[in-house]
Amino acid sequence: MMLTPHSVIAVIGSGTMGAGIAQVAAQAGHPVRIYDIQPGAAARAIDGIATALSARVTKGKLSETDKNATVNRLVAAQSVNELADAALVIEAAAEQIDIKQAIFRELATVCSPDTIFASNTSSISITAIASGVEHPQRVAGLHFFNPAPVMKLVEVVSGLETAPAVLESLTGLALRWGKQPVRCHSTPGFIVNRVARPFYAEAWRALEEHVAPAGVIDAALRDCGGFPMGPLALTDLIGQDVNFAVTCSVFNGFWQERRFLPSLIQQELVLGKRLGKKTGQGVYSWPLNESLPYMPLQPASAGAEHIQPHGRAAWLKNTDSSDGVTDSFLELDDVWVQVTQGETATQLAKRLQRPVVLLDLVNDWQRSPLVVLAQAAGNTAEQTGKAIRFFQQQGKQVLMINDYPGMLVWRTVAMLANEASDALQKGVASEQDIDTAMRLGVNYPHGPLAWGAELGWQHVLRLMENLQQHYGEERYRPTSLLRQRTLLETQHEH
Repeated sequence: MMLTPHSVIAVIGSGTMGAGIAQVAAQAGHPVRIYDIQPGAAARAIDGIATALSARVTKGKLSETDKNATVNRLVAAQSVNELADAALVIEAAAEQIDIKQAIFRELATVCSPDTIFASNTSSISITAIASGVEHPQRVAGLHFFNPAPVMKLVEVVSGLETAPAVLESLTGLALRWGKQPVRCHSTPGFIVNRVARPFYAEAWRALEEHVAPAGVIDAALRDCGGFPMGPLALTDLIGQDVNFAVTCSVFNGFWQERRFLPSLIQQELVLGKRLGKKTGQGVYSWPLNESLPYMPLQPASAGAEHIQPHGRAAWLKNTDSSDGVTDSFLELDDVWVQVTQGETATQLAKRLQRPVVLLDLVNDWQRSPLVVLAQAAGNTAEQTGKAIRFFQQQGKQVLMINDYPGMLVWRTVAMLANEASDALQKGVASEQDIDTAMRLGVNYPHGPLAWGAELGWQHVLRLMENLQQHYGEERYRPTSLLRQRTLLETQHEH
């Protein structure tokens, strides 16, 4: 089961992922055989790879010699029998378990018992795929991310029968191919597609509850949260049908656990064939041309100069004080301004008996062009205007959303940290691999576990508990590992 730099690699399926994986293998120096059930599809894939590499030559990123060498290593196989000498077969066929099992059953009659079989599945159980295959210990998951030649992350997935030597071989191979492998066990969604679910789910919920328009939700996560793209725009880019299918797969894979609940709005988009960029219409009309409802510049008022900031100016962390209210806050005359802790501005105003404006989490206060605010129901326009003007004086654009527990960024980050904690506690992957997967697989600004630690587990827990109390739903149940880490954190502080 040793894979050398010159081992023959076979790729089943010549679609976007199959062609991308074949290109990666050929560029690494392997002879590559591509097989597709559709006549001529493999040859077309090789032509497409050649075209893509020629573009890199034109840009000066690849030499003509290297391009020709890569293309010459690619062969379109006419039958499965031509894959007999492959040391590794990577399957990138349709996401249907019966198709994948049939492919590997046929390959088992052609290839050596030592040939490693790897599936590029993003959500199907590796144990289930291997169950119908002779020598199931050689079957593993090798999940690349699109586009495979560009994205560094590869999830190396073990089923119940997968041999440790197979995992070692695939991990070493991924490293030689210039990829960053992470190890995980075969559970629904593996690491990335599981832990990422709240990123989309919380945005859909905010849209369903009319908290803010789609563009505002996306701007908050992108500009305040530091994510490379807003979740709703990203689902349009991925394809609403594809994103919805993965959500449904994870939801059903976890016996319909409520925190993975699919969105009725997204289902409507799929039923209406509004699939996003590829159909020209999804959450947005494409090409994107969204203008945001920034707050107009607020005039100075007589009392607005009496500003008393307390705590850290950046407000990236909150610290408890004896009265249960964070010590990171601003008093703008009679108006109390602080970062959300998961209760609504109206709840806090009732408790404090004064006007309240809440601020959403900001990942990088210096670089963020934006702040997102929510006001208590009893505030006057003048009272809220004092907070708006303060942030405008700091050079920030201001977006207002409806009063919403946890707001947009903070509740999303808390849910990501909570989900990552659950995956860690259940042994899906190591802490380092979970964080690496989320940074490289979906380009999050921080790994969710490192982010939770930086923000303070006690603050993540408090926000989750406030959300759970507000909604009365299992969806916001804190994991036991989150509670344990909070206890350890508070012990260390004392």
